[in-house]
Amino acid sequence: MTTGVEGLFSITLIILSIIFVWILMSEVRWDKILKKHTSIKSRMLQVVIAIVIGYLLGSFILQYWGYSTMLQQFIE
Repeated sequence: MTTGVEGLFSITLIILSIIFVWILMSEVRWDKILKKHTSIKSRMLQVVIAIVIGYLLGSFILQYWGYSTMLQQFIE
């Protein structure tokens, strides 16, 4: 893959991971965790949590992909 395609793939994967985590977080009972779960500050906290976890998930997938590619080269 070219550098541009790899960059586009990485950005897309991380954004999709953030969206995936955001959807999963909709199942969390925020009213049990936060006092004012509908305030703007709690929504901003939810967005930041989704970005952080989504970025970590996307980075894990990209690193795993890279390591598996290295292993294929090792076998050849």
